[in-house]
This record gives sequence, C-alpha cells and structure tokens, in this order.
Amino acid sequence: MLWPVWRGSHKAMKLFLFLANYSRRLVLLALLLGIVSGVCNAALIAVINAALKSGGSPSRFLIKSFLSLCLVLPLTRLCSEAILARLGQRALMDLRLRLSRQILAAPLRFLEELGAPRLLAALVEDVPMITNALVAVPVLFINVAVVVAGLVYLGWLNFGLLLMLLSFVALGIVTYQLPVLRGVRYLRQAREQNDSLFTHFRSLIAGNKELKLHQQRRDAFLSLELEPTAALFQSYNVKGVMIFSLATTWGQLLVFLIVALTVFGIPAWRPVNILVLSGYALSLLYLMSPFQIIMNFMPIIGRASVALQKIENLGLSLAAQREDGPTKPADQSRVDWERLELAGVTHSYHSEVAEDEFVLGPLHLSFSPGELVFIVGGNGCGKTTLVKLLTGLYTPESGEIRLDRLGVTDENRNSYRQHFSVVFSDFHVFEKLLGLESAELDNQAREYLRQLQLDHKVRVHEGRLSTTDLSQGQRKRLALLTAYLEDRSFYVFDEWAADQDPLFKEVFYLNLLPALKARGKTIIVVSHDDQYYYVADRLIKLDYGKVIYDQQVSVAPHSSPDVPVAEKFVLPAR
Repeated sequence: MLWPVWRGSHKAMKLFLFLANYSRRLVLLALLLGIVSGVCNAALIAVINAALKSGGSPSRFLIKSFLSLCLVLPLTRLCSEAILARLGQRALMDLRLRLSRQILAAPLRFLEELGAPRLLAALVEDVPMITNALVAVPVLFINVAVVVAGLVYLGWLNFGLLLMLLSFVALGIVTYQLPVLRGVRYLRQAREQNDSLFTHFRSLIAGNKELKLHQQRRDAFLSLELEPTAALFQSYNVKGVMIFSLATTWGQLLVFLIVALTVFGIPAWRPVNILVLSGYALSLLYLMSPFQIIMNFMPIIGRASVALQKIENLGLSLAAQREDGPTKPADQSRVDWERLELAGVTHSYHSEVAEDEFVLGPLHLSFSPGELVFIVGGNGCGKTTLVKLLTGLYTPESGEIRLDRLGVTDENRNSYRQHFSVVFSDFHVFEKLLGLESAELDNQAREYLRQLQLDHKVRVHEGRLSTTDLSQGQRKRLALLTAYLEDRSFYVFDEWAADQDPLFKEVFYLNLLPALKARGKTIIVVSHDDQYYYVADRLIKLDYGKVIYDQQVSVAPHSSPDVPVAEKFVLPAR
C-alpha cells in the first residue's frame, strides 16, 4: 500500500515543485495545512476508536475533540486546496505566456524546422493536461497526508503489527511498479504520436479542397496517413490507461488482502488485543477512500508528468535558440539612413534527403532611400529567402548586413527589424490594428478601406476590424492597409498582386508604389508581373540562389493608360 502512495506522490512532486517556483512560502503553507488535515483525519480515527472502547459512554473530552476535529479538518483542507488551486492557475498562465514569449524570441528558421504541429501540441494538448493534473494536486497531497498519518496511528497502536503488515506489501511493491513503468512508457509513446496527428490534422484542413477533388489521394491520406497514426495514438493510450486501471485494481485488492490478513490471518497466527485489532480494521477501512482517490489520480498525474517533460524540453530548445536583443522604440517613419548593404551574405537549406543543399548567395547588394526595387526570378530561386534575410528574420550564415555601416547583430537585430513593413505571400491579418497608436487611427483606416474598396465589407472601431473573413485578395488588401498605417522606412511586398484583379494590380503598381516612393520610402517588391517592371528603379534577378543581374530600369512601358490610375485612386498621404 505504501508504494502506490509513494509513486503517486513522487510523480506529483514534479508538479508540486513546478508550483513552488512561483511562491515557496505559499506552497509550504499549503503543504503544512494539508499535513494538518491528514493528522486531523488520523486523530478522528483515534477519537472514534476511543469512543468505541468506552462502551457507549464517551468522555466530554472525546466529544469536544470530535467536534473540534470536524471543524479544523474541512477548514485546513479548504485552505490548502484554495492556495494550491490559485497557484496552479497562476503557474499555468505564466507557462502559456512564457512559451509564447519563447516562441516569439526564437529564430524564425528554427521555428520552421521545429514545425507548427509540435508547437501547437504543446500549447493545445500539454498545457491543458497539466491544468487537469494541477487541479488534482491539492486533493492528492491531502489524501497522501491522510494515508501517512493513518499509518503513523497504526504504528502507535501496535508497531510490531504494522511491520508485519508492511512486509506483506513487499510483493505489492514489485507487482505494482513493473506495470506502472510500462504504462508511463505507453503514455509517452502516445504523446509522440500526437505530434504526428496534429500534422495530419493540419493537412486535412489546409488540403481539404485537394482531397475532395482527388478520391484516390483522399483514400490514401485516410488509409496511409491519418488512420495508422490515429490507431497508434489510440492503441498506446488504451494500453497505458488499461495498465494503470489494472494496477489501481490490484492496489485496491491489496488493501482488502491486508484487511483480511489483519482480521483473519494474524489472530490465527499470534494473539492480538481485540481493541488493537478493531482499531486496525477500522483504520484500514477508513483509509480505503483516500487510497482509492490517490490511485484514480495516478493516470492523470502520469500524463501530466509526460506533458510537463515535453514542455520543459521544448522550452529548453527554444531558450537555447533565443535571439532577443534590445528594441529601441524609435520613429521609423523618418528617412534617417543613407545605405543598406548585404555584404557577402549567404544562407543555405540543409536537406536530409538530397545530397546537395540550396545555397543563396553570396549576395552583394545595396539599397538607398526612396528606391523602388523589383526582385524577380523563377519559383524556388530564393526570392522569399532573400526577403527574410533582408528584414532580419533569417540570420546570415556568412557575410554581414549593414545599415549605415553598422552591422546587424544579435544585440540590435530586433531594432533593425522595426524599420520594415512587410506583406508576405503567407501573410496573417490580425483582427485588431495592434501596436498602432494614433488619435486619428480609425479615421485613417476608414479612408484606406474606402480607397481599397473594402468599406462595404469591413468596418473599424477603436482599432478593431469587424471581420477578416474575406477572399484571399481582399485579405491581402487588409494586410496592405496595416502595413501602410505602420509608416516605416522600408516596405516589402512578396507577391502581393498575385491574388488581385487587373484593376487592383494597376492600383498597386501605378499608384501605391509611386506614392510610397514619393514619400521617401524604400520599396522592395517580389513580383512575376513583368508588364509592370518599368515602374521600378532597379531589377534584381535571381536564379537558383545567385544574382544574375542587378541593373537600373530604363525601358519604357509598351503602352500606358490614357488616364493614369493615380488620378482615380489616391491613398492619402500621412
């Protein structure tokens, strides 16, 4: 009986220490109150046993003791549970925020290699698993205190008899430990399969149209990807839970065997005082309930222990890749720089399958204020990677990025990034205009919505957009609106016009880009729309990671509209 108690408390100790990091004093107070509650439970058994010995005439002291214990026991239990529950919620909030900060502080390339499913599994699966366990921790420790205090009372009744009973538990220790270890291993394997399951769920949602249009692909996805992973996840979970259930059942049976040995076996072997024997029987029956609670919580504690280990490992890997540096909140709208240079910058993608690797660079490029530059080339030539390097999202493997001869390092990379407003091809639109503070923010946003012909679908109030549930092209216009409101020195557009109709392509190339250029902004556009290349000051062409040419644009358009689009659509200057 001791081993299940120790095993459950040992696993819970990880969670308990996790709580102790936030307030050792409160945790110790909760632990002390839990011990007092357990002692009160044992004392209550002793008072009841003494009352039974009195033959129906308990003393006034016993009655007062009983009433006092009935008052102190629930109060100490309530206080202990309340303290630990409050600490638990605080710890979980901190854990979520800490993971979120670590994700934001980790390099983008590392997060891409780690994969979104693993990050989502930690935030969506592991954290709630720990939540459920932390709710159980107060109850678990109080019941452990009850069991320990009960055993102390049994030792006080007859220490020799307690030692004899504990010797019978030795078999239970061995037969309980082995399956529990296997059960934890199955739960850990189930958690590993969960990461793969999240990957398949993302494919199910993101590739839903493709799966609907191709019956064989859909059948193969279900039968070869999703179903086998789900089956393994289910199998490991069922095996783990069943093993814990069997171990719990064995633990309960062990208690009954101990009671049977106490009542029938030991008296037949050696004489035992009937009052001591009745005290043992009463105490063991009383301890069955807290023992049952401990056993029921063990699968929850086991899962939470695995989840906590996964989060700790993920947190350690994220912390090891941390790239935080001081961010200076400066007015990035001022053109207070003269030259941005990429001096011998390279970046490579390592592949475990291919024998070679894709290498971008070495790049020797420079940019000036008020310059409009198009980056062109075929798919996979490195255009987006160049954008991520240029904006400080990727760190060069060799070479250096310099802004006005000041090299971009880990210490100033965050500040460097604040010069850029970017709309990526895989952009995201937030429901609020976060980080933008202006008394006229709503009015400016409404005017931009009108110019982008979104005012009939999207409204803005106190910086919050009424909806982002729009078509891809319309959502890109919202992303452009956000970038325009940021008013920074550099604007980068990665295939922005790819999802726009011909009208808004003209608005983008013939209106917005020249308007930004006129305000002294440096604009870098990744584009395949060669009919608009004449708008640029320079063309930089890439081919398989190498700059093929970087030259000024001197070719006039083959034809131009009679009425410039800029006269029809004019985004307001700020």
